[in-house]
Amino acid sequence: MTKETFADRLKCAMERTGRKQVDLIRMAGERGVKLGKSQMSQYVSGKTIPRPDMLRFLAEALETDEEWLGGNESVGTGQEESRTQGGKSMREFQKSTKLDNVLYDVRGPVVDEASRMEEAGMQILKLNIGNPAPFGFRTPDEVIYDMRQQLTECEGYSSANGLFSARKAIMQYAQLKGIPNVSIEDIYTGNGVSELINLSMSALLNDGDEILIPSPDYPLWTACATLAGGKAVHYICDEQAEWYPDIEDMKKKITDRTKAIVIINPNNPTGALYPQEILQQIVDIAREHQLILFSDEIYDRLVMDGKEHVSIASLAPDLFCVTFSGLSKSHMIAGFRIGWMVLSGNKQIARDYIEGIKMLSNMRLCSNVPAQSIVQTALGGHQSVKDYLVPGGRIYDQREFIYKALTDIPGISAVKPKAAFYLFPKIDVKKFHITDDEKFALDLLRDKKILLIHGGGFNWKQPDHFRVVYLPRVEVLKEAAKSMADFFSYYHQ
Repeated sequence: MTKETFADRLKCAMERTGRKQVDLIRMAGERGVKLGKSQMSQYVSGKTIPRPDMLRFLAEALETDEEWLGGNESVGTGQEESRTQGGKSMREFQKSTKLDNVLYDVRGPVVDEASRMEEAGMQILKLNIGNPAPFGFRTPDEVIYDMRQQLTECEGYSSANGLFSARKAIMQYAQLKGIPNVSIEDIYTGNGVSELINLSMSALLNDGDEILIPSPDYPLWTACATLAGGKAVHYICDEQAEWYPDIEDMKKKITDRTKAIVIINPNNPTGALYPQEILQQIVDIAREHQLILFSDEIYDRLVMDGKEHVSIASLAPDLFCVTFSGLSKSHMIAGFRIGWMVLSGNKQIARDYIEGIKMLSNMRLCSNVPAQSIVQTALGGHQSVKDYLVPGGRIYDQREFIYKALTDIPGISAVKPKAAFYLFPKIDVKKFHITDDEKFALDLLRDKKILLIHGGGFNWKQPDHFRVVYLPRVEVLKEAAKSMADFFSYYHQ
């Protein structure tokens, strides 16, 4: 007989009281208990066991006995535990309590379920992650050729902040974008922008420091700020206004503990492109409150409809700005892991912070040297990605198709993206009785074998959105849209 687990007892108590995961998360918020969606999902799936304070809250919320709910399983304390097995005391190790409130559902519980289904022999259409290679996007031949030619020269470490040739090309690119006061020493290469986001947050934030991050966001920003001990304060991006940041909401969220504002432009997950007037208002706020500006611009070369991308740092020569970009998306080389950050503007006010960045940069020795070797090639000459972004180009045509196909489904609406390769549709939750967007994503996966990420995975508080990656060819998207239309024709929670 299979031994009953904590997850079994938890689900039993939830069924008895009629409470769902979303209800427990809401109750936790009302009582000042930190309980995130990812954390709750891990309890329900049996991946982890709550610590004593969380077990106490769950027992109270589910009106059940704490001792029964905890059972005989070892309850995490953040310390090493002992358990008897076969008469011998076995030492156990718990994950760090710093991870309790870290969410990264782009590779979370729904993706775990997709992996299990694949292992069982099922084919899954993955519309969950911006990874161009599986969908037939190829790296420019010139980039591959130049890397091959230089491989034997890339066997050792580079300087901590990167190869001279790479940083020189990035500096010149920053000049073309109008970013002021940038020298070659202000450029740091990284193993993708992801590594540099983590590094920049770790160097800046003390426990309790606040940083404004958009909602919806690319969840790595919130995760890295939280892991560094800071508090991510989410300002709203307004769907009714092309998903632009709500400037008034941003102003309301600033306190004396706020250190910085993060913008993601072009935006992931919405595909929004911010106009100069919006960027100028953000600069004005940062100037008034003496805040750092962090701008994630990894999609700055993936802009459609004749629009132009403006770097916010170009509007703020008197502020300290950190601008992030890279080649993963624009040159279809996500696996090469090459990104960079550019420090600009008033660096005098951030001298100590920059020392922290240098220290962390030195500690990881350097980023991927073969990938650095092709930065100069990639940023110079014809930018082949532009061919994808005009009528007849793959990204443009795929956007046009998926936007129309999904908004033709009764109960689904969307703002047409102007950049990147993501759509963030809205679900009529009353029509489909949706109260748990993660459950919606799991149900779609199990019914139609389509993997996408629910809005909650992007720190969007309402269960009414999901993100679609429109990298597959139109023929594949047609089948996906047909399956999703069928799913929504019968789906109710």
